Amino acid sequence: MEALFRKKSLTALMAQAEEKEHSLKRVLGAMNLTLLGIGGIIGAGIFVLTGQAAAQYAGPAIVLSFIISAIGCAFAGLCYAEFASMIPIAGSAYTYAYATIGELLAWIIGWDLILEYLFGAASVSVGWSGYVTSFLRDFGVNIPAALSQAPFSFSHAAGWTATGAIINLPAVFIIAAVTGLLVVGISESVAVNDFAVVAKVTVVILFIAFGVSYVNTANWHPFIPANTGTFGQFGWSGIARGAGVIFFAYIGFDAVSTTAQEAKNPQRDMPIGILASLAVCTVLYIAVALVLTGIVKYDQLLVPDPIAVGVNAAGPGLFWLRKFIKMGAIAGLSSVMLVLLLGQPRIFYAMSMDGLLPPFFSKVHPKFRTPHVTTMVTGAVAAVLGGLFPIGALGEMVSIGTLLAFAIVCASIIVLRKTHPELPRPFRTPLVPLLPALGVIVTVGQMLFLPLATWIRLIVWMAIGFVIYFLYGRHHSRLAPAKPDNWNK
Repeated sequence: MEALFRKKSLTALMAQAEEKEHSLKRVLGAMNLTLLGIGGIIGAGIFVLTGQAAAQYAGPAIVLSFIISAIGCAFAGLCYAEFASMIPIAGSAYTYAYATIGELLAWIIGWDLILEYLFGAASVSVGWSGYVTSFLRDFGVNIPAALSQAPFSFSHAAGWTATGAIINLPAVFIIAAVTGLLVVGISESVAVNDFAVVAKVTVVILFIAFGVSYVNTANWHPFIPANTGTFGQFGWSGIARGAGVIFFAYIGFDAVSTTAQEAKNPQRDMPIGILASLAVCTVLYIAVALVLTGIVKYDQLLVPDPIAVGVNAAGPGLFWLRKFIKMGAIAGLSSVMLVLLLGQPRIFYAMSMDGLLPPFFSKVHPKFRTPHVTTMVTGAVAAVLGGLFPIGALGEMVSIGTLLAFAIVCASIIVLRKTHPELPRPFRTPLVPLLPALGVIVTVGQMLFLPLATWIRLIVWMAIGFVIYFLYGRHHSRLAPAKPDNWNK
């Protein structure tokens, strides 16, 4: 049992980061990291899930769902900022857990983060496909439904059903294109992300600025629709479930922490990137939710492109904005996939460096200095998921995985303050243990409101992870007794 909770010292972590053979290129500043965070956050959550969650769970009160999720993210963001400044190593929450609460829980969170990054990229690719298909249709180019929709659909009432489609080809295409860009290099990827962030933030601001004059306040009544008699369908339980589902909208700020080993001054810049990106996006989300549900009655928003529907509902006065909205959504969703597909390989990279995954996962391209093998593996799996499955089922898996990761990070801050109070902390989470404890309560609370089917998938996923750990990772860990002693010093 003792072996399951062995920890990796901060000295070992820093020494490993400096190994020349496996080193990553330090090129990112505070602005790059902030834009990376915004790039990861503003995407499918605002362009797709806002409307769907309002239609199915909370109505106009989806605004309250966003606020609840933002509070949970703020607690987690403060904890991430402390860890990222103190342990500026690739691997994000996985690395933090390994240094504080032991190997088994580090494996659990590393395996769990796959739900956030890999499944997240797949779900965003489905949203991207919907907007691209709609955009091309405006120019008379029609992609057949058989090649632009998932062959399977899912609802909690009917379960899985076949749609008759073959594959969501645009989703597969964009995953392949982003994966190729990420293999080439971090600098090139960040440059593309910076451009996409400017484009989508501009479009979001335009929608808010011009859409507010078309708001019909009657659409906000009732602000909290009466519960249908089913838990989670409107009423306060619907707001809570909506918060859990649209928590997906906030993933991305934590992906900033996966690039710590590529930041020029991680102790100063990582907290700035995490907290600034979270603050900017929270304000934009609340504003968009208010305007969108004010323009369109919430029950009409169960569509793949709700922002575009909002523009159409405003009438001829906003038709000029329609194509810009779609272009912004396409650019925005592209940058989210870039950030998520950037983050996942670095989780695999960190786990492989620790011996918990096979060595080929930590190979770095000799020219581009990127983890090219794990990037291609991640892209291939994401392409299959995006090509075959609907955004709703994928998005709920992402939400529950992210919430679990955030809860562990918040708990880890409390543990580390008790066990290692002497460690230097360039950024300190305020009001410990109160704020981290509240972070655990809010995130776990949101998990409890997610549908049962999502919990079942999480349990199955984690069971698979345990099998891999006990058959491979536990015996090949660099902290195992047969490994060099200096890794445990």
